[in-house]
Amino acid sequence: MFRLISFTLLFLFTFSFTYPQTVESIQVIGIHVFSQDNVLRWSQVSTGTKIFPGFLDSIKTRLALHFGAEGYFHAEFQGSKIELSPDSQHVKLIIKIDEGEPTYLRKIFFTGLDTASDNNIFSSFDFLENHIYSKSNLEENILSALNYFQNNGYPFAKIIISSFYFYTDPAKKDYFADIHINVNKERLCRIDKIEIAGNNKTQSNVIQRELRLKPGEVYSQKIIDDLPSRLNRLAFFEPVGNPKYFVDSKNEGILRIEVKEKVTNNFDGIIGYIPSTVSNQSGYLTGLVDVSLRNLFGTGRAAAIHWQQYNRSSQDLQLKYLEPWLFGYPFNLNLSLFQRQQDSTYVQRTVEASLEYLATDNVSASVFISTDAVIPTDNGNQIFTVYNSSSITTGLNIKVDTRDDPYAPTRGILFLNSYSFSKKTISGPVQFFTPDLATSINLQRLTFDIGGYYEIFNRQVIALGLHGRELRGQFFENSDLFRLGGASSLRGYSESQFLGNRVMWTNMEFRSLLTKRSFVFLFLDTGYYLRNADPSRNILKAEGFNIGYGLGMNIETGLGVLSVSFALAKGDSFSNGKIHFGIVNQF
Repeated sequence: MFRLISFTLLFLFTFSFTYPQTVESIQVIGIHVFSQDNVLRWSQVSTGTKIFPGFLDSIKTRLALHFGAEGYFHAEFQGSKIELSPDSQHVKLIIKIDEGEPTYLRKIFFTGLDTASDNNIFSSFDFLENHIYSKSNLEENILSALNYFQNNGYPFAKIIISSFYFYTDPAKKDYFADIHINVNKERLCRIDKIEIAGNNKTQSNVIQRELRLKPGEVYSQKIIDDLPSRLNRLAFFEPVGNPKYFVDSKNEGILRIEVKEKVTNNFDGIIGYIPSTVSNQSGYLTGLVDVSLRNLFGTGRAAAIHWQQYNRSSQDLQLKYLEPWLFGYPFNLNLSLFQRQQDSTYVQRTVEASLEYLATDNVSASVFISTDAVIPTDNGNQIFTVYNSSSITTGLNIKVDTRDDPYAPTRGILFLNSYSFSKKTISGPVQFFTPDLATSINLQRLTFDIGGYYEIFNRQVIALGLHGRELRGQFFENSDLFRLGGASSLRGYSESQFLGNRVMWTNMEFRSLLTKRSFVFLFLDTGYYLRNADPSRNILKAEGFNIGYGLGMNIETGLGVLSVSFALAKGDSFSNGKIHFGIVNQF
């Protein structure tokens, strides 16, 4: 008989363990201050939850912790119970709550403060007094005080809650608490030395000047957290990690930064040969060559060459040079030479120099001056193409760059704004001059570019760009107009396919990061161009709005970041798609 009873109990226990009851419904009774949603969230129970031994006690424990964190230390849960359904497969959970009276924070006492300089830091704690105790509000104030210390020379500061004192006012039957907090700032820390590791090519002074830190500067966690972004914008290194700070045996504060250099000299090009289709004409070369030499001799200097042959008669040639931190001051000198041969109509040459003032690590402003000459191709002066002209341009640029990385930013903005004024003089061909032709022309150009980057989920980034160009003057020639279309503006269309005195385009991308600087993306580009009519030269108004869309990837390689995209213009079939590719140039 005893064995039969034991077997039966064992069977029932095994059955109930294998097939535990689940919560079919939940009823919350007695709450007035807090919502039912709060109680259910704190209990961590929902319909369908399987019960277990001690199930109800675990719920009461979790609720008591959360009620206490909100100042209701005297909440009670008597009367809470679990009711079985008729078939014993489900249960009804009844949570009965008596919230009780809250506990008010009467006074906060501090020890270890310097009354001359620190009391104002903790003034925010005054707002907690005489209010219902809140754990989250107290922790928020403590964290704010620690952040202040870390940004003002005390990275090792400690704030410890040494005691809580709870008591009751017998007359009013109110509950109160006093808190005693001990503050230990430790020693005042400075950055006495900066150690750079891993820079085999780049000179240490190039890195240190970009950090904008002076020996003996007071430690600031905010500044140190920004240092990787400052170095990443140089584009000389793999993504830089957080610096390390320690105090050596001589009580000197050492900031150690480790870098890993990457390839800074990039070559991107493709050359093709187009055979002639005419009997008395030779073939010609076509293609693209981009040579970028950044960080020359480890000094931060840079040079670049760009050559692109569009067809037999059209090509671009551009040379650039950058001299950073001129004479050791935060000024960058930029020089450039640009030449465009446009079909068989004209040759345009532009020489430009700019001086950029690096106001902060995020903001810079520059002034520039350039000379431009447009020379019509000799066609026996039978057909008008463009006027022979020269111009002098002066202007101002403003740049704000808060991106955390130049190749694959996950946060920040890039803002560029430029205004320029050109004095243009027309000198020929005189046979095409008309009595009302103005040979001295003033042109104004306004450009802006703004890009924003936001990481919506882990490694999922939204990149948005808005760009605009405006040209104003008495009249315009083709050599004056802005160009739209191609890999750097409106994808899905040919390079410089559209001309206009007003141009706008947007770029929208959804990026999925594969590594820190490699990602795949989907994109949608829109573009608008306008060329005003010029009846005196029989030029009609030209205007259009276009859309391009597609997908692509940026892959970090030993030669640099390679960008490849497949783009379709609105109305294109798949076979008409265009492939844009090239090395991402950060010159």
